[in-house]
Amino acid sequence: MRYDFGSDTTAGMAPEALAALAAANEGYAPSYGADAISARCADLIRERVQADAEVRFVFSGTAANAVAVSMLAQPFEAVLAHQAAHICTDESGAPGFFGQGVGLIGLPGASGKIDPVGLKAILSESEVGHRQPPGALSLTQATEYGAVYTSEELRKLIEPVKARGLKVHLDGARLANAVAAGFDLADIPRLGVDVLVLGAAKAGALSAEALVIFDKSLTRRIDNRLKQAGQTASKTRFLSAPILGLLESGAWSTPMPPRARWRTVCWRARAMSWPIRSTPTPSSCGCRRRIRSGSMRWAGPAIASTTARSGSSVPGRPARTPCRPSSKTWRSWADRPSQTD
Repeated sequence: MRYDFGSDTTAGMAPEALAALAAANEGYAPSYGADAISARCADLIRERVQADAEVRFVFSGTAANAVAVSMLAQPFEAVLAHQAAHICTDESGAPGFFGQGVGLIGLPGASGKIDPVGLKAILSESEVGHRQPPGALSLTQATEYGAVYTSEELRKLIEPVKARGLKVHLDGARLANAVAAGFDLADIPRLGVDVLVLGAAKAGALSAEALVIFDKSLTRRIDNRLKQAGQTASKTRFLSAPILGLLESGAWSTPMPPRARWRTVCWRARAMSWPIRSTPTPSSCGCRRRIRSGSMRWAGPAIASTTARSGSSVPGRPARTPCRPSSKTWRSWADRPSQTD
């Protein structure tokens, strides 16, 4: 079997999601979210997060994030996020578009986790009328690099933000990965998150995410906001059914068997965790190189094009491609640019 590491959206639908989608296609149902399937899925999400929240289903994570951000910050404000967060690197300005000018402030931190020191530094800056002040905080769980925040780590980031009266958004495109690793979904509302994007596309659904709104004061005319954004599905059951199938079956957050897990993620995890002996340099062709113990090793998106060596379960090196090193270097491997989905 060949595994593709290019993105977590290269795989097809999970069998549980596909079966639920097929079942939803039988007969007729009310439109625009008034169907029983969407209601049951929303109830199950509320049960999993152990909170009374408004739930809506949208077509993509980018739209969900951008709509969420537009609800939390004013056009003259900015959203704090990790500098490699999806809203900062891979959404083509969608937060600013939906937020009518909302800005983004990138924060440092290893492995995609925001450094609490950096957060406190930006919060301590004096507000002036010439630049956008912080209006909200956006967190990503799991991060773009696969790291998982502990509840205590999230608390240390959320508390100082809440103390200043700011709102909090959680991008959960890969939340299923965090839950499979032991993160408790019920901690999300307890920690003070105002809006959660519960990811499904990267967890085995088709093209659907759930917008989970804990702060009910933000839900005024939410359906009008989504309609204007082109995120109101007439046949909402086809967005909610795959999510329902994943949640009811447990497949959404079920860890893979140890052997399968090793075969699919071990190579990439090792590539991201080996100690760095010299400063790596990104190259324009998309490959990532670094030197370790005097030998060249490969890591990064180019793994997607590898083929397994004969008699070995470890992917081989990718085909040699000409590349021109960039003049930009990284202080650490965790600071490398994120990859577009």
